[in-house]
Amino acid sequence: MATERLASERKHTAMALFAGLGRRYDLLSAALSLGQDPRWRRELVARIAAAPEDRVLDVATGTGLVARALVKRYGCVVVGIDQSVDMLGGARRALGRRPDLAARIDLRRGEAERLPFADAEFDHLTFTYLLRYVDDPAATLRELARVVKAGGRIAALEFGVPDPPVWRPLWHLYTRTVLPAAGRALGREWHDVGRFLGPSIEELYRRFPLERQVELWRAAGIERVRARRMSLGGGVVFSGVRSAKGPSENSPRTPGAHAGFPDGP
Repeated sequence: MATERLASERKHTAMALFAGLGRRYDLLSAALSLGQDPRWRRELVARIAAAPEDRVLDVATGTGLVARALVKRYGCVVVGIDQSVDMLGGARRALGRRPDLAARIDLRRGEAERLPFADAEFDHLTFTYLLRYVDDPAATLRELARVVKAGGRIAALEFGVPDPPVWRPLWHLYTRTVLPAAGRALGREWHDVGRFLGPSIEELYRRFPLERQVELWRAAGIERVRARRMSLGGGVVFSGVRSAKGPSENSPRTPGAHAGFPDGP
């Protein structure tokens, strides 16, 4: 019962935090990541390499930053799904200013854990800052992989935790002191987000270190998994290819057997 309560609190916290943030999310998310968020998203989009005729699912689409970037770069069709009405409202307002992109983006409300789509319905899939907010990351990854065609590319962006001894203390100071203070200057809601962000990132990596996250990707039926740590480890871009085998047929490899953790600038 304690585990169920914790899971429920995690989900409800995510919903409450992002209520009402849709109007300024794009600008403020870049500011609160010291300007690195746009770089990380560009790397995420580059991993997809979609064709114009492809259909891409963008999960946790938020205000549609990645969905719009996918259409701009590849001319593909994108379905963006998010559980937050406020975030989807922000995405629709942004698309209202870009009718050329809106014609190729379909926004829907839904949850990553229970996608309202058929097996192998999409050519590729992206998701952003998702796993910290779901109750069961392994099950969620299996559900995400389920809707991607064999050979389709899957890419994701998550915050990371820099390595000690130099950068970890500075990161801790930034996320515990600077980030909440910056959020306070921008409004009560962003103060709450800033105060929440650091502890929630550390909790994810306590539960699922980077090597373990890669194992979860493989076990979900995703192969050729890579994880690129960017900005001194502050962001991590994951990518892989949907296997033709089912999740149960993908046996996890031993930790450290995959050298897919390059550090990037």
